[in-house]
Amino acid sequence: MLFLLKIVAYFLTHSVAILTDALESTVNVIAGFIGLYSLYVASKPRDEDHPYGHGKAEFLSAAVEGTLILIAGLIIIFESVSNFIHPRSLQKLDYGILLIAVTALINFVVGSISIKKGTKNNSLALVASGKHLQSDTWSTLGIIAGLIAIKFTGLLWLDGAIAIVLALYIMYTGYGILRKSLAGIMDEADKDLLQRMVVLLDANRRTNWMDIHNLRVIKYGGQLHVDCHLTVPWYFNVNEAHVEVDELANLIRREFGDSIEMAVHTDACMDFSCFICTKSDCNVRKHEYVQQVKWDMKHLQSNRKHSLQTIE
Repeated sequence: MLFLLKIVAYFLTHSVAILTDALESTVNVIAGFIGLYSLYVASKPRDEDHPYGHGKAEFLSAAVEGTLILIAGLIIIFESVSNFIHPRSLQKLDYGILLIAVTALINFVVGSISIKKGTKNNSLALVASGKHLQSDTWSTLGIIAGLIAIKFTGLLWLDGAIAIVLALYIMYTGYGILRKSLAGIMDEADKDLLQRMVVLLDANRRTNWMDIHNLRVIKYGGQLHVDCHLTVPWYFNVNEAHVEVDELANLIRREFGDSIEMAVHTDACMDFSCFICTKSDCNVRKHEYVQQVKWDMKHLQSNRKHSLQTIE
């Protein structure tokens, strides 16, 4: 419907800037169907062929959407340069401005909803679609400002110039979406997500958690897979160690949602762990407590057990 409104606005005004906005909306339509299908695939439960689920379908969807946006930007630049060199007269700008203003408002509202839902559910496809729609809003507002300027100045070449600037902005948005999707496909570490988790663990560490190391987080669509090693007292039996693992998992789920799969390997504390252990009721301590390890990105991602040497 928004695409058709923009086409009507183009035929009313003959503005190449509005035409470029309409062409970009064709990408919205195609990307919307691709995103919808990817969400359907990503929501399927894991099976024998996909033991980690189907969440990476969202990364492929976002990659396709980012590529389509880049292609649309190139087409817009081609059309805009031609119009910049040979400007065409514009008509009925009032009606054209009103129509595309309506599309800008709708795009912004729907884009905001999509980003909010996508962020809540760790869905890259929804976030990408929302950002795409909002970039369409800003580009449309730029077109409106340009058409108003043309209406009062009569400078027709502004139409093509505005379209070129907006095409570059659209391509920048497409690059950002493509870059993030490829990072997900390649399992690139999400530093912001890891930092949030590190701060959470450091602020809520339990006495029986001498050490957490080898922390890794992988995103599969809306699913987070968290792997780590947890050091507990060596004399704990299996049930006692499992209680600590459950507490760790519950802590992370309370902060990041239920769509989390945990793989926690429990390690027994060693003699050198005594130096950093704050457990006061330990009857088998070999050394006096010296200093607690500050849990940060460096320590928690390390594959070594913590000791006084790792602090240094």
